[in-house]
Amino acid sequence: MSEPVAGGRKLQKERTREALMNAALELSLQKGFAQLSLRQVSQAAGLVPSAFYRHFESMDELGLALVERCFGTLRTMIRDAQRDPEVIEHIIDASAEILVEAVKASKADFAFVVRERLTGSEPVREAIRHELDLFVSELAVVLVRLPNIESWTTEDVQMVARLFVRNMQANAELVVEMPEDRPDLEAKIVELARREMRLIVLGFANWRSS
Repeated sequence: MSEPVAGGRKLQKERTREALMNAALELSLQKGFAQLSLRQVSQAAGLVPSAFYRHFESMDELGLALVERCFGTLRTMIRDAQRDPEVIEHIIDASAEILVEAVKASKADFAFVVRERLTGSEPVREAIRHELDLFVSELAVVLVRLPNIESWTTEDVQMVARLFVRNMQANAELVVEMPEDRPDLEAKIVELARREMRLIVLGFANWRSS
């Protein structure tokens, strides 16, 4: 098989996989992902049901791919921002803005996570919990660079990272529910996130880690 032909088939396979994922997202807006059937998703993507198995072994595996895509988008944006010294210097403002932009850019993906975190199948719920825990660990690496935290125990750094992540979860849900034509609401959500995170930071100087 020539290289161009192989490359074309790989690209087509990736497009079909994306079509299945996007179809599942769209259908899950009407009813929970756990209630969707393989046949429904395949038909919505313009495929016969048997073609589904060329890309996913089950609906749960498709759900796991959606979870990975959602958190991958947010993680990439945050990692890119961490390379900028200006962002580290102003991490609170930057975190609020990055979160809102990430959710707006992939609103359907985040809406999926918001819904399925509590109502999804066990494998999907577990994947979301795992991604949130991973996010906490990665954020802890960033936070430990801040003043008043560098001498904290690992457990306490993880604790404050989890507070930030829970704050981000709550505000991400607000962005998901925000109408498209309400920039005033977006500004309020960003400011709310900033104020809440600053309140957490105010406690750093007075916390006695042990």
